[in-house]
This record gives sequence, structure tokens and C-alpha cells, in this order.
Amino acid sequence: MRAWFSVGVYLSLIALVSISLMLLWESIGVCYFRSGSLSAWLQNLLTSGLSISIVDTIIIIMSTILSIAFHEFGHAIAAASEGLQIEYVAIFVAVLFPGAFVALNYDLLQNLPLFSMLRIYCAGIWHNVMLCTACVIITLLLPVMLYPLYVSGDGLMVIEVPEISPMSEYLSSHDVILSVDGLKITRTDEWIKILNQGSTAKSSDPEFLEGSHRYVATSSAKGYCVPDSWIDASKNLWQIRDKLPCPDELIAFEKAICNGSTILTEKTSIGSDQKEVEGKYCLIAKDVVKLRRCGIGWHRTEGDGSSCACFEDEHCLVPVLTPGISWIEVSYARPYSLGCLQKAGNLLSSHTANSNLGQSPCEGSFVYVGDLASSARFVRLSHYRPRWALLLFIADIPYILENGLSSLLHASAALAVINCLPVYFLDGEAILETTLSYVAWFTPRLQRRILKVCRFVWTVLSVITFSSICYSTVLHGVV
Repeated sequence: MRAWFSVGVYLSLIALVSISLMLLWESIGVCYFRSGSLSAWLQNLLTSGLSISIVDTIIIIMSTILSIAFHEFGHAIAAASEGLQIEYVAIFVAVLFPGAFVALNYDLLQNLPLFSMLRIYCAGIWHNVMLCTACVIITLLLPVMLYPLYVSGDGLMVIEVPEISPMSEYLSSHDVILSVDGLKITRTDEWIKILNQGSTAKSSDPEFLEGSHRYVATSSAKGYCVPDSWIDASKNLWQIRDKLPCPDELIAFEKAICNGSTILTEKTSIGSDQKEVEGKYCLIAKDVVKLRRCGIGWHRTEGDGSSCACFEDEHCLVPVLTPGISWIEVSYARPYSLGCLQKAGNLLSSHTANSNLGQSPCEGSFVYVGDLASSARFVRLSHYRPRWALLLFIADIPYILENGLSSLLHASAALAVINCLPVYFLDGEAILETTLSYVAWFTPRLQRRILKVCRFVWTVLSVITFSSICYSTVLHGVV
């Protein structure tokens, strides 16, 4: 056990110096308006997985408690290996965060050799690091462990879609999302990344008027090759009023013009409502998405010929969207619905089913127009789905395991990082104090001064950093 905790001493000392210097360097960079990576890293550790779901909230609370318990268990085992008796273990709540500590006999602790003291002080950080390592290993082995009962790699299964979510009109529990904008997705981070990338921007044209509702697509433009006959027919749908939008179930489109790596929409005369209306075309979205794609906003794959070029009797049209609103195509399947299971059974019993084994009989697609970033946070997805419909009652288990391991990893890593900082009441303070005693040419008085200065400086820097993280997290959540 002493050899085990000795390794933890060296790792903790390296981490203490590295993280302290990173925090100091980032604080200096703020004065020169440089953004540091430590705050982003800490924010990811502290806020990753935050959700309004009751299940996710319980997972986060349990992960935090388990990380703290494992941290204090490390101190207790290290103290026992040094022959030091534990007086008691205390549990407390600071504001809204749970905490704990192991009370040791301070006089007996000070009589131990310095390296034995370091083994005890660093044991908590070391155990958190080992807990993170265990979470990573189990996560990597999770596909093998779940393979007998679950399938993965062919889409994301919807665990829950709250009624308040805009996606509830299109998706329901146990649906499987196959692709977004034609790009196959198998991981939740791919889903979040794709939805966060979908956006529109205001035109930078000098003739653009702030009060106007006209916008142009940028490098994320997604277009469709629409026949001229559709364009001519859509002109009759416009009712000439003061900037009247398209009728219900119809979407406004504009002609696209390619310009290098960007795509712009065809301009009409500014100041004329009549011409502005004539520059748009109202089309049925579910019919348009079946047409050939054009534009440069699609996630291309090899062999994909998506471009701005269309046939002579077609024009590349892009949807008209306001800033913050995006357009995506989502393909999904409902393999556990009654009708789908019946069709699947008929296909499997048919001799001609061999040519259709790669297709689900219950696939569908829809176009979602709205705020993608906020919509993504409402939908709970899992990489795994049950092999058989009879196992739907345990469909949530992979989701709980995945998110539990991820939350435990982040909570344990955050606890280790915070305790590495030489601030008041944390392990870093005791580690720094004991380490200074190793330097022979530091007098006890000088050691106390150095400890006092370091403790004060890094406590102030830590408070500023974590206050900034909390502020940005709340601001991001509100926005």
C-alpha cells in the first residue's frame, strides 16, 4: 500500500505545479484579453452532462457523492497503512454541494516522516485519478459487455422526448435516429455537434437594412434543385400584403448564387415590398426534401456530387431562415412499433427479403426548422437499443450506465483538479506545506510566508475563475 500511494505522491505533485501554473498564466492572460483553455476545461468538467431530466439529475448527485466517498476512502486507507488511527469521518453540505473529510490525530500526523505525510495528503487525488481510469476502461468495454442484449452502431435510440420539446412532434420514445442531413450518426456527441453547427447569418451586404427581414445563407447553406414548374406554381400562393409569410405548412425559399466557398441569395430591390415578395417562393418542405440537393451546406461524403449546379430546367433554392433558426433533415426508424414488427416478420419469412435486409420497413424522415441547440438538449439519446422488442423494459439501462460513467468521470476529475490547487481547506494546501518542509534552506518562518502568499493568491485566482465559469454557464443556459 505504501508503494501504491507513493506513486500517487509524484503524480499529485506534478499536477499541483502544472495546474497552479496554468491558473496563474490564464489569470495573467486575462489582463491582455487572451482567452485561456483552463477555464474551458474546468467548465467542461464541472458542467458536462447537466440536464433538466430527473434521471440525469440523480446520476449527477450520485456521481458526486461516490467521487467524494472514494476520495476520502483514499485518505483513510493511506492513513491506516501508516499506522495512523482515524478519529472520525464527517459529512457536510456546503451551499448545495456535498462534502466529507477524514479526521486524523494532528499531533501523531506531524510526527510521521514527511513522505508518509505526503502519501496521506495525496491519497485522495490519487484515488480520484484511478477512479477516472476505471471509468474510461469500463466505458471502452461497455459495447462488449452489452453485446448479448443490445445493438449499437446503427443509429441513436430516443430514450425520452419531453412534451415541451419541439422535437416531440416528430420523435417518440424508442425511435432510432439514423442520419442528419444525410450523414449517418452513431454517437450523441455527433448529434450535438451537427445541431450546433446549423445556423444562419445576416447579410454583410452594405445595402442590408437592419429593419428588414431579409437574410442570406452563408457557408452552411442547404439547397435543393427545384423544377421551374414548381417555382412558377408557387408564385400564385403569395397574397400581396405587408410582408406576409408563407401560408401554413409552406416554407419560403430563395434562389441561390454560388460565390467561391459561400452561397448567397438572389437580391431584389430594397424598399419594394412587391419585389421582395416576388423574390421568394413558397414550397412544401416534405416534397422539396425529396429533390436532388445543391448548395455547400451539406455534410458531404465521398462521391457526393452536391454543388450549386442544377439542370437547365431547375434552380437551386435555399430556405429563408432568420438568425438562430436552422434547417435540418432527420431520418429515423421505428423498429419496435407493432406495424413495423409485423412487416419485419413478413420480410424475414419471404424468399425475396434477402435484397432488403439492409433497409428497415418503418423508416421515415422529417424536416425540422427551429432553434437546434436548444432542441438538442431536450432529447435524451442512447448509443444502444435492445435486440428484441421484449427487452424494451430495460432499454434505459445502457443510457444510465453510459451517463453514469461519464458523470462519474467528470465529477472525479473535477474533484482531483480542485484539490490540486493550493487554496484554503483543500488537499493542495497541506501538500504544498509539507513539500516546502523538504527545502532545507527555507527557514520555518520563510516557509510560513511562502505558504501564506501562495494560499492567498491562488485562493483569489480560484474564486475569480470559478465565478467566471458559473457566470458563463448561467448565461449560456439563459441564452
